[in-house]
Amino acid sequence: MGCLFRGERMKKVGLYLDCTPPRGEFQINQFVLDAVAALPPERYSVIVAYSSELWSEYLKNYRLKSMYVAAGFWGRAFCHGWTLLGLPMGVWRSICPLFHTLTRVFLKEECDLWIFPSQNSRGYQIPVPALGSIHDLMHRYERSFQEAASPQEFRYRERMFRNLCRWAEGVVVDSEVGRQQVAESYGMPLERIHVLPFVAPPYIWENSPPPGFDSRYSLPPKFIFYPAQFWEHKNHKRLIRAVASLKKDLPDLSLVLAGSPKNAYDSVVKLIQELDLSASVQFLGYVPDEDMPELYRRARALVMPTFYGPTNIPPLEAFAAGCPVAISGIYAMPEQAGDAALFFDPKSAAEIAGCIYRLWSDDDLCSDLAEKGRQRASKWGRKQYNERLLHIVEQVIG
Repeated sequence: MGCLFRGERMKKVGLYLDCTPPRGEFQINQFVLDAVAALPPERYSVIVAYSSELWSEYLKNYRLKSMYVAAGFWGRAFCHGWTLLGLPMGVWRSICPLFHTLTRVFLKEECDLWIFPSQNSRGYQIPVPALGSIHDLMHRYERSFQEAASPQEFRYRERMFRNLCRWAEGVVVDSEVGRQQVAESYGMPLERIHVLPFVAPPYIWENSPPPGFDSRYSLPPKFIFYPAQFWEHKNHKRLIRAVASLKKDLPDLSLVLAGSPKNAYDSVVKLIQELDLSASVQFLGYVPDEDMPELYRRARALVMPTFYGPTNIPPLEAFAAGCPVAISGIYAMPEQAGDAALFFDPKSAAEIAGCIYRLWSDDDLCSDLAEKGRQRASKWGRKQYNERLLHIVEQVIG
């Protein structure tokens, strides 16, 4: 491992960080950044390009060559127009080096592979060897939710994913279910679709409360926790109805919700008022990363009735923090959680209520799930994630 084989040259890998906080896609970019930084330096050189100055602070923690790049207004506008008109992407990839700022920067680096961890169009618009990302295809599989399946959004995602599967050297997905969905949706060969499961973010391993935590939050002594932005697909309203159905048997039942207001927020607030649950449901709004570990540790359980997958990051956070989990039993969520969670049908408020009742009432069950979650977190962490990405890079570069 200390030197290259005779005639073998060092490979060059580029990483393009193309998103901003808060969580979700930004976390995924951080995961990949850590893994790229861990590539064996005797075999790989790395260049990181980033589109937001916010990344400059994060990159100070890494010994990596990095550069800020901006696409340029006219090049970006021309590319967007080209895509909207449905013009041939092969022609675009041939001519864009003549005028497209970002393309010129990438080509100049002469990388053997560029990794695009964000789910966007860069992985096929720029004519370089690319490893793209498909986090979910819920615009196809959950078409009732307009945040991803409105006619305009549906067309945008279809163009993006079809082109990515056509032009990228490979794509990364979160699960075997995600792999099969990409293959059946776009006909991409399975050998070019690589499974890289999400991992718990680094901040979740902090073991002590951050300064001022108790002054920022006035939490119930015992509560169910659900951190999710208020999109319709996050299914807050069935969770609220489940809580309402349990109030007679569990009068002290409390629910704490964290997340930014989105298209379902007003209707969730209205439902809570109609069901006379205002004293039982607490809204925290956006919560910074440093406060999340303590919220999980104090929670009785994470209950996550989302319709979107294939997998999600909050169960991994809960596992690492020793918080029991109940989650939707759809897509790859059972694959992700194994025996460390309870599962329910997200369409059934009664099934959600049944899981809440068990978690609220059974201390032994909660202890067992918490321990199984910790074990699961220990078996798939940073080391395993980094090793898997290295394997994928070696496969793609060949």
